[in-house]
Amino acid sequence: MDLTIAAILGLDGLTNGAIYALVALALVLVFSVTRVIFIPQGEFVAFGALTLAALQLAKVPGTVWLLLLLAVAAAVLELVQGLRERWPVARLAKRLLATLGFPLVAAGATYALAPHHPPLLVQVALTLAVVTAMGPLLYRLAYRALSSASVLTLLIVSVGVHFALTGIGLVFFGAEGYRTPAFWDARFDVGPLSLTGQTLIIFGASIALLIGMFVFFERTLAGKALRATSVNRTGARLMGISGDAAGSLSFTLAAFIGALSGLLISPSTTIYYDTGFLIGLKGFVAAVFGGLASFPMALGGAIGIGLIESFGSFWASAFKEVIVFTVILPILLWRSFVDPHHEEH
Repeated sequence: MDLTIAAILGLDGLTNGAIYALVALALVLVFSVTRVIFIPQGEFVAFGALTLAALQLAKVPGTVWLLLLLAVAAAVLELVQGLRERWPVARLAKRLLATLGFPLVAAGATYALAPHHPPLLVQVALTLAVVTAMGPLLYRLAYRALSSASVLTLLIVSVGVHFALTGIGLVFFGAEGYRTPAFWDARFDVGPLSLTGQTLIIFGASIALLIGMFVFFERTLAGKALRATSVNRTGARLMGISGDAAGSLSFTLAAFIGALSGLLISPSTTIYYDTGFLIGLKGFVAAVFGGLASFPMALGGAIGIGLIESFGSFWASAFKEVIVFTVILPILLWRSFVDPHHEEH
């Protein structure tokens, strides 16, 4: 290996690390707010990529039907709860509208525009809308009733949700893989490195999202509410912050981040219905670097995972996944000594 090869591998590692950083960011956000180790985060990545691929083929993506199923199921739960608790008609109608409104609009717009092959920016917007809308619905269906359950119980539920979404992805998208065209075909030579437009978009989008999340948490009331919930759920509830609303918002942001990650990675790798699981696991390894609590450390861990994967594939391509996941063992051991976790009651 010479400096040229090392530079190329380093660039590739940083590119992959940027994607893992986004996934790790979502995992840390969801866990800190809801205590859910959100294994299905990778499914949002796969659904984002596969939805865009279907739109570029002028087909109605299967995520439209999945979104409608989730919306109807969540609306039924709201209706049952409202009737059981004898809500006023106005309150029940408002809750049903909040549950069904955006998903129906996103699904309807996608269904109407998909056969007409809309411009790329419209395809991206539709993809983000459809996948993002799944986040709060998934929280309502699978996690809201278990908000006070133990971390182990929530982990078991996450495993079940992962397998359910993977099977649904196989039904709606099939076993074949898809790859979307690059958003920007430009190429720039910087010394021995050749930067593609897609690489620059990945870096730019990742940095923009990280800055946006920082501003959101520091400057907005909703962001401060999420921070308060992540620090002390009981105290946040005593101050009038709804735990259900915080959980729903965290899942919404996680779904958006996952969909964006899928859009960014789909031009550089073939995405299958189950590809998201491996991406999500690598994001989880990165999140563990931050103890599932620190965004900066999770970001550093993601960059490290990307570089380890890149250089590991050069030295032993057949064992690169083994190398990446072996890294988590000493990190878990270190975390168990320096940062013992005491579950909040």
